[in-house]
Formats: sequence, structure tokens, C-alpha cells
Amino acid sequence: MIVKEEFLSKLRRFFSLNLYEVKIWTALLSRGVSTAGELSDIANVPRSRSYDVLESLEKKGFVIMKLGKPIKYIAVPPKEVVERVKKNVEAYAKEEVKKLTDLKNTEVINELSTLHTQGVELVEPSDLSGSLRGRHNLYNHMELTIRNAEESVTLMTTAQGFLRKVEGFKPTFEKLKKRGVKIRIAAPITKESMAAIKELQGVAEIRSTDNKARFCIVDGKEIIFMVLDDNEVHPTYDVGIWVNTPFFASALENLFELAWKNMKPAAEAVKR
Repeated sequence: MIVKEEFLSKLRRFFSLNLYEVKIWTALLSRGVSTAGELSDIANVPRSRSYDVLESLEKKGFVIMKLGKPIKYIAVPPKEVVERVKKNVEAYAKEEVKKLTDLKNTEVINELSTLHTQGVELVEPSDLSGSLRGRHNLYNHMELTIRNAEESVTLMTTAQGFLRKVEGFKPTFEKLKKRGVKIRIAAPITKESMAAIKELQGVAEIRSTDNKARFCIVDGKEIIFMVLDDNEVHPTYDVGIWVNTPFFASALENLFELAWKNMKPAAEAVKR
């Protein structure tokens, strides 16, 4: 049996299996029914390991052990394997989420929060800054920063960035609105933006701009600004800078205020 290394690597990623497991599994799929010894020879896996590997695959729902002697193994149809793996992943995820949810009400999180509070008190404000790499990390930190807003959130973004932020941050925006936080968003408005604008109706004030800047200011204290054009960079390589600096943040917000006065409301911009 010849299976390309690239294919085996994909299987390892998709199904979270180790190298011996994917080799034995694909060998069994090619035979349908086989013994551990035969699979060891076909997959080029040490015979001493083949039984452990098959036992692991059986627990994960990839194979069935056939009764009788010699012991043989039956391959479960791949589509059924996908369903089984999906159920296992969902069950594991629910369990982990429950653990983390329960953790919020324990002394552990209180002690960790105390450590963090004491640590931050020893840090100079100028040291509260960092580089954020990858759009996923950027948006995670941006949501964390926005979620803690007490007075205002100011966003300037691109047309596609606007759609992404509405999709990802809408629940957070709605919670902020209920707390009385003022939310303003400036972005190039197109016909594709209309649905997203309606979703934030009554939640945020949106105006149109041709500027391609990408930044977020929270409470006039913290800034997250992206240094690359999102149309020219892959999400994995997107880069942003987070800085906790009231002096620079308030200065940038004052400049934004001047530009904001000349921007057209989103509804008017679409009519053009």
C-alpha cells in the first residue's frame, strides 16, 4: 500500500491522529478486514505497537474488533468516522467550556485576578503596549479592549473590515449601548454595507469616509491600530499595535473628531 505523506499529514490534522494511527487506519481501509500483524506489515508500523494503535483507533470509533481467532479488525466507513469524530469533538468542547464557565465562580480566578491587578499597578503606563500578529489575534484583543469600554468606542476601518466587525462584534456593541457607551464607526460605505448598517441601527453611529486608516480608540485611553492595508495582506500576516496611552489616544481622537464632522451619515452615502 502506497499512501503519500501529504495525504497522511492531512488526515493527522483533520482527525487528530498520530502517524502510526493514520498508517494503520489507511492500511485497514485498503483491506476492509485484517489482523494486527498484516496491518503492521502493510503500514510499516512496528508489530509491538500495532495492537496499542488498533486499541486506540477502536476507542475513537475508527475500527471494530471482530470476534474470533485470530483477532481481526473491521474498518468503519469514513463518512461514519467523520460523524463519530464530530460528536466526540462537540462533547469534548462542551465539557471544556463548562469547566471554564465554572472556573469563573471559583477562588482560582479570584486569586489570578488579584495577581494581575497587583502586577498592573507596578507597571508603567508606557509599558502597556504590544504587537499583535494575525487578524484572529488582532480581533480577539480588540474585542477584549472594546468590551471593557466605559465611555466611548471610536472605530475607523475599511469596507471589508466594517463587515467583519459587525459580524464579530455586534453582540458586544449591543451590550455597550445598553451601558451607555457611545459607539462611532467610520468606513467606506457601499451597497454591500447596507445589511450590516441595518444590524447596527440604534446601536452605533456610522458615517462614510474614503480614508483607508484602520484603528480603534477606547475611552480616549487605549489605541489599537493596524499597520497594513487589509486588501493587500493575508489575514495570517496582518499586524497591529496596541498602546495604552491617554496622551496619544486623546490627540488622535481629536483629529478624528475634526474629520467626523465632514463625514456623511451612512444612509446618505449609499444614496449617492
